Amino acid sequence: MTPLALLSAVVLCCCLRRPAVPTHHHPHVRCYGAAELRDGEAPAHLLGRSLRWEQHVPVQLVPQIEAAQRRRRRREHSCPALQLRAGLHSEPHERSISPWRYRIDEDEDRYPRKLAFAECLCTGCVDVKTGRETTALNSVLIHQTMMVLRRKPCPRPSSPGLITFEVDYIRVPVGCTCVLPRTGR
Repeated sequence: MTPLALLSAVVLCCCLRRPAVPTHHHPHVRCYGAAELRDGEAPAHLLGRSLRWEQHVPVQLVPQIEAAQRRRRRREHSCPALQLRAGLHSEPHERSISPWRYRIDEDEDRYPRKLAFAECLCTGCVDVKTGRETTALNSVLIHQTMMVLRRKPCPRPSSPGLITFEVDYIRVPVGCTCVLPRTGR
């Protein structure tokens, strides 16, 4: 990210943050009506090139997951056995000894509205020698902090039906990894 792009992202974030005092003292909070917003979108000037949500993996995966869900009806919920030959052409989340799947998390009041969230398929991890799950290690989620915009009712008393956007940071589960189990002492 260039210094100019980083600066513009910081300025945008600062301008979107909720003020600590009531909004009627801060006329810079922008309220939007339904006519100004496309379905499920935030205003174009808030989606500037410096934020680049489309570069985040949880956003990129949504169309692929939706297409895969239309093609297959059965979803894998259990810890799969590792199959070395079949795994060579699989995706990393399928080849991992801590395999995971993705589900779409949808929030109407968030932009981006849909994000891919990882879910671990195993409690333990898959032993590479046996191909079966072992509890000698534990599967845990890996999280990435991601900035999103939250749709909120406009705080001005004279503007029913109008909304504003506020910056929020959420933890998005992006994959799973194997760790040593915690021991009770």
